[in-house]
Amino acid sequence: MDRVAKLASQKAVVIFSKSSCCMSHAIKRLFYELGVSPAIHELDEDSKGREMEWALMSLGCSPSVPAVFIGGKLVGPTSEVMTLHLNGSLIPMLKDAGAMWL
Repeated sequence: MDRVAKLASQKAVVIFSKSSCCMSHAIKRLFYELGVSPAIHELDEDSKGREMEWALMSLGCSPSVPAVFIGGKLVGPTSEVMTLHLNGSLIPMLKDAGAMWL
């Protein structure tokens, strides 16, 4: 849990992902297209990935990936990020966190 919290606070946008997950790919693509350069942690490529996955699930991430943190706070999985994007809340949130300057 401490590792997840530490990693989640190291950059304005942090995505916990799996390299084989299509939803993770879609979320990463969304942020790149918005001009945001997130820190990405591929759980399937990290020796502590399974432990971090359990920590994300204990925080309420279901499914565990993708898990998006903005400004050190858990935003949630794909459905939550897409809802914020569609209702116009995501970009102001990214600006407030210092992830974009448009």
